[in-house]
Amino acid sequence: MSITRLGAELVTVGYGGAPVVRELTLDIPDGQVTTIVGPNGCGKSTLLRTLARLLKPTSGRVRLDGASIDDVPTREVSQRLALLPQSPVAPDGLLVRDLVSRGRHPHQRWFQQWSSADEDVVEQALRMTDTWELRDRPIDQLSGGQRQRAWVAMTLAQDTELVLLDEPTTYLDLAHQVEVLDLVTRLNRERGRTVAMVLHDLNLAARCSDLVVVMKDGVVVTQGSPREVFTADCLHEVFGLVADVLEDPRTGLPVVVPVAGALPVA
Repeated sequence: MSITRLGAELVTVGYGGAPVVRELTLDIPDGQVTTIVGPNGCGKSTLLRTLARLLKPTSGRVRLDGASIDDVPTREVSQRLALLPQSPVAPDGLLVRDLVSRGRHPHQRWFQQWSSADEDVVEQALRMTDTWELRDRPIDQLSGGQRQRAWVAMTLAQDTELVLLDEPTTYLDLAHQVEVLDLVTRLNRERGRTVAMVLHDLNLAARCSDLVVVMKDGVVVTQGSPREVFTADCLHEVFGLVADVLEDPRTGLPVVVPVAGALPVA
């Protein structure tokens, strides 16, 4: 049975005015890849930012290792949980190795500065993400896929067991999207990282997720394995999408194929 290290209990959160997420309860199962999907504006990124303690709920709470995350010191949160936000920005000219080294900041103290252990973690992160050969290049001179791998390397260098990724494939072409998500799968399978992320592409979500959480209008509509969640009825209800759901002959996973000429349901 999966252990829950991170979860939301009856969380309501917004940005002033009407709440974006409403009385939402969700557990992120340990040791798995959980993907949150749903229409634009349904609260996916808001939920992820709340789980990372970047947003404070107006009611309810987020639990981290059984305690309210608000009661955990900030440094400890950063040592247990890493968040890669949507479309992160680095200063012009920053080298890849310097970006990845920033992942070690939560582990630094005034009496315990950079060490050989930190150097080893950074090197492992660079090699794991195939960015070792890029380490002396400026971030702003990399391709989209290379840049995103460098940001994932920084997140990996933070050396947390919980990793949150907010739309890590945004602005990438399909080949680079697959490249980044294959890396995420490796982080989970080979390094044992618990991953929770937001994705837009349903077929990519089906390809890499153990658990899919479907949101609409600030609440969880359903959750389960890709086979359980991606059904024609669910797609119609949540996205207003008329689609066939086929089985991938290689993996047996669902493939969503929108019906040509079918108008979205209002």
